[in-house]
Amino acid sequence: MGLKMASATKYSMVMQILSLILCLLTLSCSAFTSKDYADALAKSILFYEGQRSGKLPSSQRLTWRGDSGLSDGSSYHVDLVGGYYDAGDNVKFGLPMAFTTTLLAWSVIEFGNSMPSQIGNARAAIRWSTDYLLKAATATPGTLYVQVGDPNMDHKCWERPEDMDTPRNVYKVSKQNPGSDVAAETAAALAAASIVFKDSDPSYSTKLLQTAMKVFDFADSYRGSYSDSLSSVVCPFYCSYSGYHDELLWGASWIHRASNNASYLAYIQSNGQTMGADDDDYSFSWDDKRAGTKVLLSKDFLEKNTEEFQLYKRHSDNYICSLIPGTSSFQAQYTPGGLFYKGSESNLQYVTSTAFLLLTYAKYLSSNGGSASCGTSTVTAERLISLAKKQVDYILGDNPTKMSYMVGFGDKYPQHVHHRGSSIPSVRTHPDHITCSNGFQYLYSASPNPNVLVGAILGGPNNRDSFADDRNNYQQSEPATYINAPFVGALAFFSAN
Repeated sequence: MGLKMASATKYSMVMQILSLILCLLTLSCSAFTSKDYADALAKSILFYEGQRSGKLPSSQRLTWRGDSGLSDGSSYHVDLVGGYYDAGDNVKFGLPMAFTTTLLAWSVIEFGNSMPSQIGNARAAIRWSTDYLLKAATATPGTLYVQVGDPNMDHKCWERPEDMDTPRNVYKVSKQNPGSDVAAETAAALAAASIVFKDSDPSYSTKLLQTAMKVFDFADSYRGSYSDSLSSVVCPFYCSYSGYHDELLWGASWIHRASNNASYLAYIQSNGQTMGADDDDYSFSWDDKRAGTKVLLSKDFLEKNTEEFQLYKRHSDNYICSLIPGTSSFQAQYTPGGLFYKGSESNLQYVTSTAFLLLTYAKYLSSNGGSASCGTSTVTAERLISLAKKQVDYILGDNPTKMSYMVGFGDKYPQHVHHRGSSIPSVRTHPDHITCSNGFQYLYSASPNPNVLVGAILGGPNNRDSFADDRNNYQQSEPATYINAPFVGALAFFSAN
């Protein structure tokens, strides 16, 4: 009897030690629970309500916001009401808005089954953008409206969107002044969203896909970069540094996935080489779609063994291997605390997009028991998941400063967010107009933001893991729609796993 008890105790201890080793090897011991990830997921979607432009619905949950931009487009005789402000200002920039929409949709496509309680809110966040993008794409034949608001004038003011009195200039691309980058990204957004709404709203889904095809045809037929056509109103804010080839291949890839129309497969096959299929590129952002396109197209090879897409699997491996310490092609930079680091301005946008691609590629690899080839070594899907988890946990507060970089999540998070509406007293508590120049007292104030922009992920810490909770340091303290979008998918995954 005593011997049995001793061996049972010994077995229990061995299992505990193995669990600890497994935990250390795989990072499966977590600083956060499924409930924590689910809380962060709900907040990451709620953030979009703070970025809304237009007439707010009765279901609006961030009630410190009010209606804004209700006459957008009217001086040009078009209805451009709605959509999102990109970050902490009051401009509606088409390129980042479309990219945000594509990634929100991709998050739902891959991980929607892991967010049952939030799927309605996620669809609403996508639809707030696609309703606007549909208007921008269909208001005038041969034209895509790509921006509302003069950023140079807007940035000279610090005022609530509800008080906005800066010029609401409208900017467009056309056959004569093309913008293949912004148009193809808009096509990608509409196509990806058509997959999201396929079952819940089939007629809306059809409209999205049909419009995506028309906008893509426009992007492909009249080639040129919107930066050349619109210059100082989009540069340096959202200049298309990578050109437009990456967006054309990305847009075609999304329409291919949404439609299974053979002509888009043919387009990818005949244009892939000239549009970056053979480039190894190591970042994925509102500007550069190459890494995302590789991962997206690798799905057809991994799940359907479509030979034409083996190239994309190979280059996806190259991208993934560049992120994995210890592999022969490792070249990413990490902070001492383990955060992926790409640039000093709004670095967390690269962290969230990278974590999403790691998880999505892991999902595709797992579908056929595959792995990533890194020279002579192989990297498993589990390894990708553990690296993604490290990045997600860092953002949520498992980092050297013990600060969550998601506003409203955890016990300690940034209080001085670079965001006009959040930093100025709400129209609910201060209904009187606050002028362009009078708002600057709130930008420079040492007080915390009066309105909590729940769910916003900020630019984040520097390459030494330090963070200045300073409203005037926009590189670190400004949120953006495209930082959150891929994080929605990552949080959904970890809330269920």
